[in-house]
Amino acid sequence: MGRRTLIRGGTCVFHDEVVRANVVVEDNRLASIDAPKHSRADRIVEAGGLYLLPGIVDSHVHFRDPGLTNKEDVHTGSLAAAKGGVTTILDMPNTIPPTITCDRLYEKLDHASRACHVNYGFYIGATTDNLTELQAANRTPGIKIFIGSSTGNMLVDDQETLENIFAHTMLPICAHCEDESTVRANAQLLAGGHRYEDHSAIRDSQAAFIAARRATDLARRHSHRFHLLHTSTQEECELLTDHCDFITAEACPHHLLMDTSSYDQLGALAQVNPALKSSDDCRALWNALKTGALQSIVTDHAPHTLKEKTQPYPESPSGLPSIENALALMLNEVNRGNCTLSDLAMWMSDAPARIWDMVGKGRIVEGYDADLVLVDLEKSQTICNQDQVTKCKWSPWDGMTLTGWPVTTFVQGHIVYDNGTFDESILGLEVPFDHARGGYWATA
Repeated sequence: MGRRTLIRGGTCVFHDEVVRANVVVEDNRLASIDAPKHSRADRIVEAGGLYLLPGIVDSHVHFRDPGLTNKEDVHTGSLAAAKGGVTTILDMPNTIPPTITCDRLYEKLDHASRACHVNYGFYIGATTDNLTELQAANRTPGIKIFIGSSTGNMLVDDQETLENIFAHTMLPICAHCEDESTVRANAQLLAGGHRYEDHSAIRDSQAAFIAARRATDLARRHSHRFHLLHTSTQEECELLTDHCDFITAEACPHHLLMDTSSYDQLGALAQVNPALKSSDDCRALWNALKTGALQSIVTDHAPHTLKEKTQPYPESPSGLPSIENALALMLNEVNRGNCTLSDLAMWMSDAPARIWDMVGKGRIVEGYDADLVLVDLEKSQTICNQDQVTKCKWSPWDGMTLTGWPVTTFVQGHIVYDNGTFDESILGLEVPFDHARGGYWATA
């Protein structure tokens, strides 16, 4: 008989209700959701006063491994994830070398099996000439296209190439959407830009909207499942309001909680792609989440070293770390009355798992994987750079005090993180995908 854990006295956050329940975990699965409080168990976790959420599914991270491991790697990134209540990550392909062949994809999976402390999956990246690799790939959530700036040969801006990818592949597609010609024209008008805030003028709302419209048009015409990454504008939200069943989209904490005024305090630490937009755009993103035009919240965790980030613009790179603070940032919004715990369970766990066809993930359901996070909604704590687990050791929210924090993270039924302590002997598992299920809309 397997090891049994009883999580006793907590309040379970389901995708549609919040109720007190005792949860029994048998090995790596949820065995019972409404067990007696004196159920037999090898280990009892007292959860009185705490809320039990499904583990956070962060379907958009950049762990920089291989090739850029001075910023982050699978080991440090997954520990930061566990600290933040994230139990499953999907990593992007723009590494060095990029993940643009099946062999490189499977090499990353093999490496993660020995280094990743949460569950993992890896996208395969599109280029102008790797269609056969995209057609052959499996063990992946889908294809990532950069319709906008990227590294190496991963910028795919040619219409014929895009048509072929949408027409002749089967995997779900996601894309970074910023129209390259608009970005270049804006940069020319600003002579390349000299201030950090110029970044938002160069990568403006039109750049995002034009590329998003182009990608969703491709998806509609080819009836191909498509996911819009890091939505940042009101115009994109309006475009997504009239969604198809096979088009989904996400928002990131920095686009929900920051706007162009953030450059005044943060400078390059607020520099991201797509760039920060106006406060009106922030409000539009929140509204789109609540109305269903956007389905998920993910981080786009993209660390750089502080030395890199403090270079003058435009030498400063875009991207910021957020995986270990994202859930706390959103729990703080729950305490502010801007959303509910059930909203977070839907946006940060259930929806990303269903968008990417993850088997047994994203909900507290008997038979599902025991990927869970206990949160203390009353805990108040200040984000400090020196406490960050991410290898880059900084956060744009340094000095901010938040109320509501993850305290214990279970991966496959094992406690990986508990109140500041890690069990680094625990490794996550490769995520199984079932793309025949049909994705978010088909499994609602």
